[in-house]
Formats: sequence, C-alpha cells, structure tokens
Amino acid sequence: MTTATENTVQYSFKWIALLGLLTALGPLSIDMYMPALPEMATEFGTTTIRISNSIPAYFFGLAIGQLIYGSLSDRIGRKKPLYIGLIIYCIGSILCVFAHSEWALICARVLQALGGCVGVVMARAAIRDSFDVRTSAQALAHMAMILGIAPIIAPLVGSVLIQFFSWHSIFILLAIVGLISLCCVHYFFHETLAVERRLNLSFKQVFILYGNILSDRSFRTPMLAMAFFSGMMFCYLTSASALLMEDLGFNQHQFALAFGLNAFGIMLFSFTNSKVVKKVGPLPLLHLGGTLQLIGAIILLIDAFAVNVGTMWILVGLFMVVSGVGLTGPNATALALSEQQNRAGTASALMGSLQFAIGLFAGVILTIFTGSVLQNMAVTMLIFAVLGLICVYVLRIRAKKTKLA
Repeated sequence: MTTATENTVQYSFKWIALLGLLTALGPLSIDMYMPALPEMATEFGTTTIRISNSIPAYFFGLAIGQLIYGSLSDRIGRKKPLYIGLIIYCIGSILCVFAHSEWALICARVLQALGGCVGVVMARAAIRDSFDVRTSAQALAHMAMILGIAPIIAPLVGSVLIQFFSWHSIFILLAIVGLISLCCVHYFFHETLAVERRLNLSFKQVFILYGNILSDRSFRTPMLAMAFFSGMMFCYLTSASALLMEDLGFNQHQFALAFGLNAFGIMLFSFTNSKVVKKVGPLPLLHLGGTLQLIGAIILLIDAFAVNVGTMWILVGLFMVVSGVGLTGPNATALALSEQQNRAGTASALMGSLQFAIGLFAGVILTIFTGSVLQNMAVTMLIFAVLGLICVYVLRIRAKKTKLA
C-alpha cells in the first residue's frame, strides 16, 4: 500500500481485499436473507413485501451512520471508527436473531446498519487518502470486483442455510462475519490518515464542513449522479424477492442463481473498468454505465406494461440495470472525492448517506405506487436513470469548459 503523499499506482491485493470485505458487509447483510423473506413473512404473520421493509430500514441506518463516521474519521483517523462500527454491527446481528416480530426485526436491522456502514466510509476514505483520481477509480473498481462476490454467494448461502436451519442462522453467520472483519481490521488495517492531516472540528464545525462540501460543485454533481444510479439498484434490492419468487415463481435456488448472475455483471463491468479507466478516464465510463442502466430500465418498463412478455426479457433488463453499477459506482465516487483531500472521510460519508437516503426514498415510492411490483420498480428506475444522466451531462459540459479555459 502507498502513503498519501506518494500517490503512485501501487497497492497490494491484500489491502484491497480487506477493504472489499469491509464494504461487503452491506451486500451480505441485505442479500443473504432475501431467500428467507417469504419464510420470515409467514412466521411473523405478514406479507413478503411488508417484511421487505426491513431492507429500506437497513438503508436508513446506513444513511444516518455514515454521517457520524465520516466526520469522526477525519478527526480521529480511519481505524478507530472501524472498531466502533464493527462491534455495533455484531450486536445488531445478534439482536436480529432474537427478533420476534416485524418491528423488532426492523429496529435490529437499523442498529445492524448503523454499525455495518462504517466499512464503506472507511474504504472510500482510505483509497482517497492514498491515490489520485484515476488510480482511485482503478482501486475502487478492483474493490468492486471483490465486492461483487458478496451478492453472488450471499443468496446461495442464505438459501442453503434455510434448507437445513431456520432463518435465524443467517444472522448468526453475519455476526460471525462481523467478528472476523473486526479481527482483520485489528491485525491488517493500517491507518491511512496521518495525525497532522486530521481535522480538529467541533460539533458546529462539522455541520459547516458538510455545508462546504455540498457547496463544492466538483463533489456535488458526481455525488448526485452516483446516488441516482445507485437508487436503481436499491429499487431492485427492495423488489427482487417479491418479483422473482412470488410474481415469476422462482424457487429459492433459482432466485439465488438469478441474483448471483446480476452480481456477476457488476464484477464483469468493474473488471473492465479497472483495465481501461486510466486510458479512457472516469467520466466517459460513468456516462457509458448510466446509459446501460437507462436502457435496462426502458426494457423493464416495456416488459411491465406489455402483454405476455417472457421472463427472459425481465432478466435481461435487470442484468443491464444492475451490471451498470460496475461502471457508475467506482467512477462517480472517484470523481466526487478527487478534490476532497483531508476531508475525504466526511465527503465519503456524505456521499454514502445520500446514496442510501435515495435507497430509502425508493422503498417508500415502491410502496406508494399502486401498480404491480414490476411496474412500480420500472417507473422508479427510469426516473432515477434520467436524473443520473442529467448529472452526467452537466459534468461533461463542465469538463469541456475547463479544457477550453
């Protein structure tokens, strides 16, 4: 791994793998229990779509927690907040095991998310501490490739566990993963924010810092682009169980395979991104990913309102929407954090918080709309895709003006 002052292209696979593990806590916590949602709904005496509200509840915890860890890490470094967050995550996972009702599960999930979100904030900040914008985009793409393994294996593991045990075993395993992550942080994570670069901020100054970062156009526009494109992914996560298992009749293994295929798409595009980003640059690849997601949303919209549309076209649309994240996520993140320097932790937290706030908002929209699951998901995805591409066009216009100047 390099230091912040070197800004070279060298970083170890072991370091990126550790950051990938910390970031993967979110996908693991969301995706592993998805095959169990119908079983949990039956046990709690409710519907699958209602028990799916525990997913937006997790987004709520992620949105709030990141705001706390970001400014905290800019003040005390990256490693200490990881200790705090991972301990909270383990406690929240154990409380999920003992949840006896829908609302008890939702509360435990919020606590689990408040701890689990620390990984993604620290991973982004650590990369920004160490590299320039193009190398950051490459490192984030490599991390996304490792991260992409989580959505592939998580539903498969979840479906196997509920075959032999109850859904409670899923959260026991998540608590164990949290404990392993805590041990890895202790022994293998090295501080990336030097003491002399830390910000000694009061509570009031933290809010001023958030305001200053939001007023920075170099951060705000790519942050919004990432939030909107990620919102499409959150629509998919919230609706996947109801759409694939209830509406399309997939069993648990078929659901896990379909979910894993989409996650493989993220890995494929993340790998491609890591190979070409230093030559092409992050902005064109961000545009390409957003366009891919838009096309996927249009396919789903046509599927939603057409008569007798085959399952294959729905899967194709979902694959394009989800796979595009492998291009939009790393590049939007690298662009947003490119000029943040020693306030990268706060900026990363603000970005992640808005990202998951959009996810929470998407969950609310999906419950308000009165159409079918597919119709609600497709319309919401299309709205987010258009908004994201508007942000990309603003970035491209600004980049052209900068070059002309």
